Amino acid sequence: MWRPPRCLLRPLRRSAGTGTGTGTGTGTGTGRRLLLSTPIFYANGPPHIGHLYSALLADALLRHRRLRAAGPARLCTGTDEHGLKIQQAAAAAGTSPAELCERVSALFRQALIRAGVAYTDFIRTSEPRHQRAVRHFWGALGDAGVLYKGSYEGWYCTPEESFLPESQLAERTDGQGRPCKVSLESGHEVHWTKEENYMFRLSAFRDPLQNWLRDNPRAIFPDPFYQCVLRWLDEDLPDLSVSRERSRLQWGIPVPGDPTQTIYVWVDALVNYLSVLGYPESHGAWWPAVHHIVGKDILKFHALYWPALLLAAGLEPPERILVHSHWTVRGQKMSKSLGNVVEPSMCMGQYGVDGFRYFLLRQGVPERDCDYYDEKVVKLVNSELADALGGLLNRSTAPSINPSNTYPRFSEPCFPKVLDCREAKGTGRACAEDYELVAAVASLPAQVDSYFQDFQIYKALECIAQCVRQTNGFFQRHRPWKLDRRDAGEQLWLDTILHVTLECLRVYGMLLQPVVPHMADKLLSRLAVGPGERGLAGLTFLARYDGKPCPFEGRQLGPDTGILFHRLGKSETVKKRKQEAQVPDKQPL
Repeated sequence: MWRPPRCLLRPLRRSAGTGTGTGTGTGTGTGRRLLLSTPIFYANGPPHIGHLYSALLADALLRHRRLRAAGPARLCTGTDEHGLKIQQAAAAAGTSPAELCERVSALFRQALIRAGVAYTDFIRTSEPRHQRAVRHFWGALGDAGVLYKGSYEGWYCTPEESFLPESQLAERTDGQGRPCKVSLESGHEVHWTKEENYMFRLSAFRDPLQNWLRDNPRAIFPDPFYQCVLRWLDEDLPDLSVSRERSRLQWGIPVPGDPTQTIYVWVDALVNYLSVLGYPESHGAWWPAVHHIVGKDILKFHALYWPALLLAAGLEPPERILVHSHWTVRGQKMSKSLGNVVEPSMCMGQYGVDGFRYFLLRQGVPERDCDYYDEKVVKLVNSELADALGGLLNRSTAPSINPSNTYPRFSEPCFPKVLDCREAKGTGRACAEDYELVAAVASLPAQVDSYFQDFQIYKALECIAQCVRQTNGFFQRHRPWKLDRRDAGEQLWLDTILHVTLECLRVYGMLLQPVVPHMADKLLSRLAVGPGERGLAGLTFLARYDGKPCPFEGRQLGPDTGILFHRLGKSETVKKRKQEAQVPDKQPL
C-alpha cells in the first residue's frame, strides 16, 4: 500500500526572504524577489483580448512594483505548444505542429510587445530548457512514489485537454442532430476514451492541500475562487491521468523510460513556471515567491493539480494564485463559431495601445465576467482620458492662461492650511470643496497602492478618475481665465490655482504609469518631471501647502507635444470595426 512521503506530513514553511505580507498583488517586503506569471498561451490559434487581459494585469502589477522599488521582479509569459489540440490543428491546416507553433508563438510575442507588456521571460514548451525541466520534474514524481500505471477510461474533452466527470457534462445534439455529451464549462463535445496511462495519486493530497489553504487564506484570490477550491476539495478527488498513449499523441514530451507514453500536456505546461527559473538547479533563488495570474477556466489546474504536483516533487506551492474572470462580447461568450472573437491588434489600432490598456484594466473586474463592445470603449476612453485628463492638462498649460510656461508658485495666504475644511471660510481664496480635493489627492497614492496590492486595479483607476473629475471641478469653479493678471492679488490666486492643478496632474501621471505608460510619460514630460522623479516610493503632493519646499515650483514646463489623447470618433470607429471584421484572416493557421 502506498504511503505519502514524510514531506506531506510536515507543515509548510516558507523559504527565507519570501514572506507573503498582507497584500495579494505584489507583496510588501522591501527588497524581496517576486516572479509574476501569466498562463502560457495555447498555440493553436492567434491571441484574443482574454489573453491580453491576463498579460496586462501581470504587466501593471510588475510596473507598479518597480515604481515602488519593492525589490527584484520578473514577469514570465510564453506559449504552450504541445498536446492533441495542436496536433489536430496542424493537420487541419496542412502543416506540421512545429511550423504551426512557430507561427502562432510569434503572433503572441508580437501582440505582447505591441501592447507594451514588459515581460522578462518568454518561454516556449518546445524549448530544450523546458523539456529538460519537465523530464526532471517527472523523475521527482517517480522518486516520490506518486506515479503508477493503470487503465483509465472516461469522457475526454480535447479542447480542454482533460477528462471530465459526469457532473461536469451535459446532454446536447451535434450538427447532425445526434445526441452527444458536452462540457458544461466550455460547451465542447467530449468522447469516451479508454487507455493505459500513468496516474498521479491526487487523492492522497486532499489533506495537504486543505492545510495549505487553511494556513494561507489569501493564497487564492479573490475570495470567491478560494471558496470554490475549498468546495472542490470537499468533493471526490480522483487520481489524475498524467500521460497519454504515444500512438494517439505524438506531439509532446515522451515519458522518460517509456516511449509508449507522452507526458500529459498540463503537467508539461505547468512546469514552465519552474523552467524560467532554471529548474532544477537555480529555481530556489525565486521559488516559491511567485504570483500566478490565471483565468478562472484554468483555476482547477493551477489551484489543485499544480500545488499537489509541487508538494509531491518536494516543492512548496506558489505564494499567490490571482484569478480573473472572462470577457464576453455584447453579452455572448467569445467563440470562433459566433465570429465574435476580438483581436487585440485590431483594437490597439483603433483605440491606441494606451487607450485599450486603460479600457481593459479599468473595466475588468476579476470577480465577474466583463462585457466588451465598441461603443463602451469609445465612451470610456473619450470621457476619462481625452476629455477629463487630457482636457485638464491642455487648459492648465495653455499659453493664454500660463504664458510663462512654468510651474507657478503657490500662495499660502490664498490657500492657507486648515485642520478642518469647515474652517476655510473667510481665511483665504480657497473654499471647502478645494480642501476636500486636496485631502482626496493626498490620500490617493496610498489608496491606489492598497488596491494594487489587493489585485483590484479597476478600483485604483476608479479612484483616480474620481479625483480627476474633482480637479476639473476645482479648475472650472475658480475660472482662472477670468482673473486679472494686472492685479497682484489676482495673479497670486491664479498662480495658486495652476500650481494645485499641476500638482494634481503630476500625481495622476505618476499613478497611471503602470496602466498607460506612454501617455503617463507624455503627461509627466509636459510637467517637466524627470525620469528620476517618477518613483512612487517617495511620492508627495502639494508640499507648499504643508510649508515645505516644492522642487517643481518655478520650473520651466516641458515642450508642448500636442493633445494628450485624441478623442475617438464613435461612428467612424464602429464602422471601421465592422469593415475589418469582414476581411478574411491574413494569417491562416
